[in-house]
Amino acid sequence: MGVIVTGMKSALFVDFDNVFSGLRRLDPAVADRFAFQPMNWIRWLTDALPAPPHAPEGAARRLLVRRCYLNPQVYQRFRPAFNRAGFEIIDCPAMTSEGKTSTDIHMVLDIVELLQHQVHYDEFIVFSADADFTPVLRKLRRWDRRTTVLAIGFPSAAYQASADLLIDQDEFIRAGLGFDEPESAPAAPPAVPGRSKADVARDVGVFISKAVAGSSKPVALPWLASKAPAEVNGLDPADWAGFNSFRALVDSLKLEPLLVRWETGVILDPARHESPERSGTTAKQAGASPANLASVGQLVRDEVAAARRPVPCGRLAQLIIDRYGSLAADWGGKATFRRFLEALDLGPLRTDWSVAGGFVTDPDFPSPPPAGPNSSTRPDWGNDSDLLPVMNLVHLATGMPLLSPVELHAVLAALSADLQAQPFQLAETGKRVRDRCREAGQAISRADVSFVLKGIVLGGHPFGEGADDPKSLAQRFIDSVLELSRREQLPLDESQVAQVRAWADRSLTR
Repeated sequence: MGVIVTGMKSALFVDFDNVFSGLRRLDPAVADRFAFQPMNWIRWLTDALPAPPHAPEGAARRLLVRRCYLNPQVYQRFRPAFNRAGFEIIDCPAMTSEGKTSTDIHMVLDIVELLQHQVHYDEFIVFSADADFTPVLRKLRRWDRRTTVLAIGFPSAAYQASADLLIDQDEFIRAGLGFDEPESAPAAPPAVPGRSKADVARDVGVFISKAVAGSSKPVALPWLASKAPAEVNGLDPADWAGFNSFRALVDSLKLEPLLVRWETGVILDPARHESPERSGTTAKQAGASPANLASVGQLVRDEVAAARRPVPCGRLAQLIIDRYGSLAADWGGKATFRRFLEALDLGPLRTDWSVAGGFVTDPDFPSPPPAGPNSSTRPDWGNDSDLLPVMNLVHLATGMPLLSPVELHAVLAALSADLQAQPFQLAETGKRVRDRCREAGQAISRADVSFVLKGIVLGGHPFGEGADDPKSLAQRFIDSVLELSRREQLPLDESQVAQVRAWADRSLTR
């Protein structure tokens, strides 16, 4: 008899004022989509977001409770959208002259009430960056309940550590709210849902059809698998638009009259191409050979060692596809990237799926790994190595990416150049800046770029008002980093503050 997997009973609590205001500071369009289209990110939450650690494997998330706490004096216009999405709306008007509401106490009381309810709620989902919720998260942990948190901005380290699953806010914006559309796509009206996995799969079909139409011979499926993530916006090689493998995605597409030949590893147009016959091993078998798998394992180890910090699994998937495209069809027979990665011999490295998307870490070092003055593994900053000890302290306390002055220069220069050509939009600007950095020879991740952008935005920088030069951007970012350091109770004396500022100043001279 098979094991019966029941649904994971979940309760969702949304501190609307906190989330909306945080998103609005980053990008008004993102905030509006969150507020006017909650049904879209609810679907993502239930259908795509991984369960927190130690939840029953394969259990589907069931949102039995949906509560939204908002100030009706300010946000009444968003009530209809949340009503349509099945939320109970709890009015929390301002109680003080400074505009302070009673949202936090309402949410805490409701959470504690459900904790003692006859229905055993397995998961409590909290949408808020308010560190006041830290004690209630810890109480839930003591009662053996899973906690999932979405915190916009830079939530405190203690608050993050108290959650079982911290929803990556960039992933929430891209996948949950659908802000990973192609740049050339026309703007969708507010009532149209965000970019879905079906849209991404459709675009993969268009890409394949165009590639075959433009080729005088059959097109190799491994080559298509290696190119598709770069050509189709929103296609994540870690899950292939929800199909888990490139092969399953291709098999789902209506590509007639094209013929897909998995046995020979090609796709062709029978009216124009001659079907090749291949003897011996198939492309899939060749791609999954022991030699190739050993090389892939070494590639992952090298990438984590070079990064000096946890590396997102999505980034590793793309690197593997770029180097070993033939593995992408069905991830070496494992069907999903997660299973493939966990089957590799990665030595001491550990895969952590507690954050959406997953990371590969080195357990021999704290997370992120240290780069102290006596560490043999610290990054090589060349003539700027004197700044590394202080910047590493800030990095460990705040989560700020440990970018060298040269790398920070690449980000600031790319951002300034991009702002001269196009207005600021958090998701699209971040993507273009990442691409400009890569073109300049700096392999800086989109997550690192996003941190810098959010620091500048939350530092109060007014984009598009004539002060988008690298020096002004650097100043805003440093002010934000120093404020984060103070909030995380990292004591920096005057000389250390001067070194942090010198880090930005040196980036401007590169």
